[in-house]
Amino acid sequence: MTIVLILCLVVLAALAWRARRLSFAAQAPESYAGTGPQFDPHRVLNGRIESEGVIFGPTGRAISRFVARMEGRWAGSTGTLTEHFQYDSGREQRREWRLTLHNDGRITGEADDVVGEAQGVLSGATLRLTYRLRLPADAGGHVLDVVDWLYLMPNGMLMNRSQMRRFGVTLVELVATMRPTEAAHG
Repeated sequence: MTIVLILCLVVLAALAWRARRLSFAAQAPESYAGTGPQFDPHRVLNGRIESEGVIFGPTGRAISRFVARMEGRWAGSTGTLTEHFQYDSGREQRREWRLTLHNDGRITGEADDVVGEAQGVLSGATLRLTYRLRLPADAGGHVLDVVDWLYLMPNGMLMNRSQMRRFGVTLVELVATMRPTEAAHG
């Protein structure tokens, strides 16, 4: 019985190590230093942006799809990013990010459904943002830990991949594209 318990603990330790070292959560901003094009929020998160995405549940199955209209505006080191999501269920959601760009490559943000302050790091062609998101009451009102990565593509489009966890377990993953509209950059 002791050997079985020890083997179970070894397997659990190996799985925890794998999750921390060989998975999405193991990415570090410094791994992307020197990659280009450089992620400049004043340029990349400015003007009108259109987005399409898929949300996956804990089993990996697509549970929702959405389109979104966004608009970014900057005044010096502060900016706003307004988001209007329309889900395939017919539900709509709005969020306004209030962002601050710091001289050391950090970005911080607040939004009404974000608990505390979002912490971001710009590095090369990426932005990693971590924050705690409170779900709407009709979705349980739970608070999830979010790791949000934006990858700037050579054509100016962004690829977004996010994982949302509760108690360390990935419950939701989001994959989306974000691209400037012609009116914003044309």
